Amino acid sequence: MSILQKISEIEGEMARTQKNKATAHHLGLLKARLAKLRRELITPKGGGAATGEGFDVAKTGDARIGFVGFPSVGKSTLLSNLAGVYSEVAAYEFTTLTTVPGVIKYKGAKIQLLDLPGIIEGAKDGKGRGRQVIAVARTCSLIFIVLDVLKPLIHKQLIEHELEGFGLRLNAVPPSIGFRRKDKGGINLTTTCAQSELDQETVRSILSEYKIHNADITLRCDATADDLIDIVEGNRVYLPCIYILNKIDQISVEELDIIYRIPHCVPISAHHRWNLDDLLERMWDALRLVRIYTKPKGQLPDYASPVVLQAGRTSVEDFCNKIHKNLMKEFKYAQVWGSSVKYNPQKVGKEHVLNDEDVIQIVKK
Repeated sequence: MSILQKISEIEGEMARTQKNKATAHHLGLLKARLAKLRRELITPKGGGAATGEGFDVAKTGDARIGFVGFPSVGKSTLLSNLAGVYSEVAAYEFTTLTTVPGVIKYKGAKIQLLDLPGIIEGAKDGKGRGRQVIAVARTCSLIFIVLDVLKPLIHKQLIEHELEGFGLRLNAVPPSIGFRRKDKGGINLTTTCAQSELDQETVRSILSEYKIHNADITLRCDATADDLIDIVEGNRVYLPCIYILNKIDQISVEELDIIYRIPHCVPISAHHRWNLDDLLERMWDALRLVRIYTKPKGQLPDYASPVVLQAGRTSVEDFCNKIHKNLMKEFKYAQVWGSSVKYNPQKVGKEHVLNDEDVIQIVKK
């Protein structure tokens, strides 16, 4: 029996199983088996990611954004208007057959844009070139899901289902679950809040599928079986996502008002270049990039070419490593101007955390 047949069989059994407390541990076991089979699809035997010709695009710039969507929703037109890169555009499906890269410079940061081929329902199971497309999407800093405003919003749910089946978690954070394997002592479950789904039996069922019989589990949130499986699998990618509803030139103002209420959504017209400024601002907020300006001794700060860091990795040491890997060997201290210090300039060490648009001067030994 093939992997896809096994997946179909398990999904069928899950659909037939009534959800209640008595079946919770059995459903948890089935979900764990399903996750293991999906992992085999993501990393097929023989090693290596599911990439292919035209898909392996080298990372450049300070962040990477993937355009994901069904065929003919306007991804290529949007890329052309944002980055000035020509990606073939036509009124028939599957025009883009490989990944088309472009680069946009925004607020001093260089951001790589990837126009991925249109995915189809069943992409996570290998239909079309879905596995290669989603494998590239996993390497991005942000996902643009491009939707045709004239087509049902069920397309949004279908694409989310395909991406989640490939280990992508959109606009989510990792569940607050502690997981530590050990050599003996059995399964030790600790909860810090009430649990509506997971209990000792369900946790044991899930872990037994992974042949884990000794572990400490701490549930710090009302966790689901899927949350626990995500932690055990350890290969989930948590990414911000913006839903782009394209072709708003073909709907009414009343319909547009309804669209604006959808969370994480930006309505645009790629063809007419409508509302692209709003899209870029939302993009910037979602990427959470931090710009640091350098100031050579005796000179004015260089505001034209900031050093761009990822949020959460903005210490002075992170800044030095971004400039050159050997800079920390000569580091003595830094002078910082900006919102991260109490007075300007302030002498700081390598642990100091920098804020957006701070100015820094490195003093060597």
